[in-house]
Amino acid sequence: MLGVGVADRFGYRQVLLAGLGSTAAALAILAICAAPSASYVPGLPLLASLLLLVGLLGGSVNCSSGRAVMACFREGERGLAMSIRQTAVPAGGGIGALLLPPLAQSFGFAAVHALLAGLCALTAVFAWRWLRAPEEIASARPAPAAAARQPVAARRRRALRDPQVWRMATVIGVLCAPQLGIVTFGAVFLHDFAQASIITSSAALMIVQIGAGIARVWSSRWTDRNGNQRAYLRGSALASALLFAALAGMAALAAALPLQHEISHEILSHELVIGLIVTTLVVAGICVSAWHGVAYTELATLAGAERAGTALGLGNSCVFAVYFLTPTAIPALLSISTWPVVWLVASAVALIALPIFPRPAPLRRD
Repeated sequence: MLGVGVADRFGYRQVLLAGLGSTAAALAILAICAAPSASYVPGLPLLASLLLLVGLLGGSVNCSSGRAVMACFREGERGLAMSIRQTAVPAGGGIGALLLPPLAQSFGFAAVHALLAGLCALTAVFAWRWLRAPEEIASARPAPAAAARQPVAARRRRALRDPQVWRMATVIGVLCAPQLGIVTFGAVFLHDFAQASIITSSAALMIVQIGAGIARVWSSRWTDRNGNQRAYLRGSALASALLFAALAGMAALAAALPLQHEISHEILSHELVIGLIVTTLVVAGICVSAWHGVAYTELATLAGAERAGTALGLGNSCVFAVYFLTPTAIPALLSISTWPVVWLVASAVALIALPIFPRPAPLRRD
C-alpha cells in the first residue's frame, strides 16, 4: 500500500518521471556497487537493500501509468489502452527472460543492471517528451458527456472509502491465485505429473502467455464497444472455475490410468488423456489471464479518474499479497494431497470471486 494515491495527489506525469528516473539511478548504483563477478561478491545486506529500493521505486510506475491511461483516453478507449499496458508486463518479462541470462553469462551482472538502468532512463525521456499533462489533455478535447453529467463530488470520492472499489480490488487479487498456479506450477505439473516433455511443457506455457496477451487486448476492445465489462468479468471467473474443475477431473482420470501397459489401447487412452490435460491447461491459463485489462479499467472507472491511481495501487497491493501467498500455499497443499486437489481448489477460488464482483452494470445504448 506504500505510495497509494501519490499519482492522484501530485500528478501522474510527475510520479512517472520521478519513478523511472529514480529506478534508473538505483539500477546504476546496483551495477556499480553490488554486481557480483568472479572477483567480487557483494554483501547480502547491501544487495538486498538495493534490490528492495529498485522494487519500491519501480512500483510507482504501476499506479502512475494506469492513472495516465484514465487521463489520456476517453470512455470507450480506456479498456484497450489499459489492456495494452497490462500486456506489456508479461511481454517485458518474456523479453527479459530471453535476453538477460545470455547477457549476464557473457558480460556479467553489471551489464544487466546497466542495460536496465539505460532502458528506464530512455523510457523516462519518452514519457517527458510525449506524455502530456492533464491540463493539456483537457484543453485538447472536450470531456465525455457522461463525465460532464457526473457530479464533481462523486468524481472526487475517496477510493479507499468506496466498498465497490474494495470489492473489485479484492476480486483482482483472488483471480490472480489460479492464474499464478498455472504460470508458476503449470510446467512442473505437466512434467512431473503428466510426464510431458520439457518441450511440450514450455510450448504450453508459451501458448498460454501469447494467448492471454491476445485475449486481453481483444476482450478490452470488445467490452469497450459493448459496455459489458462487469458481465464479461463474471463470465471469465465462471469459465475459469469450470475449466479448472475439468482439469482436476482429467488429472484424476490420468492418475487412475497406467503410464505403460502391455495392452496398446490402454497406452493410447493415457496419451489421449494427457493431450486433453495439456489442452485444458492451456485454455484455462488463457481464460484466467484474459480479464486483466478489463478489470483494471473497471477498477479505475469505479474510483473515477481523479482517484484512479489510488484504486490501481490498492488493486496491485491485493495482487502482490496473493503473489506471496499462492507459491507458498500450493506446495503445502501438494504435501498433503494431489494435483487434482490443487486444481479443484483453484476452481473453488475462482468461484469465490463471483459473489464479490460488483453487479453487472446495464449495457450502454448508443
